[in-house]
Amino acid sequence: MDVFFIVVALILAVAGIVGSIVPGLPGPPLSWAGLLLFSFAPQAAVAPWMLIVTALLCLLITLLDYLVPSVFTKKFGGSKFGVWGCCLGLLISILGMPLGPQGVIGIVFWPFAGAFVGELISGKPVAISIKAAYGSFLGFLMGTFVKVVYATALLIYMIVLLF
Repeated sequence: MDVFFIVVALILAVAGIVGSIVPGLPGPPLSWAGLLLFSFAPQAAVAPWMLIVTALLCLLITLLDYLVPSVFTKKFGGSKFGVWGCCLGLLISILGMPLGPQGVIGIVFWPFAGAFVGELISGKPVAISIKAAYGSFLGFLMGTFVKVVYATALLIYMIVLLF
């Protein structure tokens, strides 16, 4: 049974790394679920404080992943319309609405398009609208990077505990 826990935990950790990049798979929660399952194996002595800290980090990273594109839109000169457009675009990409590109392309395209259209609606020129939309793209890249680092760190932690 211990081997079962370890194998499934490692599969979840790898799925967490993949899910940090691929939309539709909750990367950090999958990785944390792998760590939790891993902690049930007697030879994998995961400290309870480590489970708590990584759970809080998982929650924080997951929440920030939805907020960062909007924050970056604002930092790059976006108005409330651009921020709301970015949020709406992100929601469209998450829900997988059949309105065009989905998957990896959709998770980048929709927040960018939403921020761009929102800025155009607010009366901003095209150049400023593109700059704000670029901010949403950078926010997406930053969120993806943080998720991949978190998920990879949990996988490495589990492997280190095995040896």
